[in-house]
Amino acid sequence: DVDRPSSRSIAARLGMAKAGEAAKARTERKANIKQKKKFSNKNSIGKTRRNVGSEARYVTRTGAVKKLQVTLKDFRRLCILKGIYPREPRKKFKGGNTTYYFAKDIAFLAHEPLLEKFREQKAFLKKIRRAVGRYEKKEAKRLDARRPVYKLDHLIRERFPTFVDALRELDDALSMVHLFAQVASSKLVPPTRVQACARLANEFQAYVARTRSLRKVFVSIKGFYYQAEVQGVTLTWVVPHDFAQQTSASVDYRVMLSFLELHEALLTLVNFKLFHMLALKYPPDIDTTNESKGGRISAIVLEGAPTVSA
Repeated sequence: DVDRPSSRSIAARLGMAKAGEAAKARTERKANIKQKKKFSNKNSIGKTRRNVGSEARYVTRTGAVKKLQVTLKDFRRLCILKGIYPREPRKKFKGGNTTYYFAKDIAFLAHEPLLEKFREQKAFLKKIRRAVGRYEKKEAKRLDARRPVYKLDHLIRERFPTFVDALRELDDALSMVHLFAQVASSKLVPPTRVQACARLANEFQAYVARTRSLRKVFVSIKGFYYQAEVQGVTLTWVVPHDFAQQTSASVDYRVMLSFLELHEALLTLVNFKLFHMLALKYPPDIDTTNESKGGRISAIVLEGAPTVSA
């Protein structure tokens, strides 16, 4: 008698055939999806389809980061320094929870020299971390001392073409600098940053006292509100009460420090210009004896700028 296949073996063969057909169908579906993605931005005759409407004038934050080839942290920092903010298109083509920017703003950022500086710093930090991982402390210190730095002078000239434009935007800078001048130093806010803010604030206050530009003062729970008239422009800023301002974890100091970086550069330029208008030396000398006794404005020595003989 010829051995006949059992019902179990027949079922197993049928199951294997169905599994093979299912795997083949999955492979075909994947191939079709790849083919569709390959020609997703092309029309029926194979030419690239041009974006129109909101899709042409706006770009998502993810697309902007991908185009600029930077991290999200550096992208936010660059947008703050350049004064580029999110926009709201009429038709949100990528969903309502997506952040959009003008495409022309992102194209403008692509030519910013700071991008190259950010990339240099990122490559330099990799070298430092590699040296620390190898326990090469001397090499890490040597590299840290040669860390690349950058200046924001070109951004200040770009955003504020005239000195009057810089004065009109000085209210927020003064409030921010006076705030960080009284913040307790921590890991988030290093002491050198606090000292630099205190120096800039004292220099501006010394100019206001020297020219008698102060017009109004108001005391509230938030602090002291000052109003001064400088070169025909009315400036209003707030100075916190002289208490130790502790850092809070609920505050995004990374964003605030990016704004502070811009405001420090702006206030430095304004102080330099104002002091030179009075023919005073800048930066002014500091009377260390008076400063050690608690003097702030009185510790700043206002002297005439040295003249260069022909």
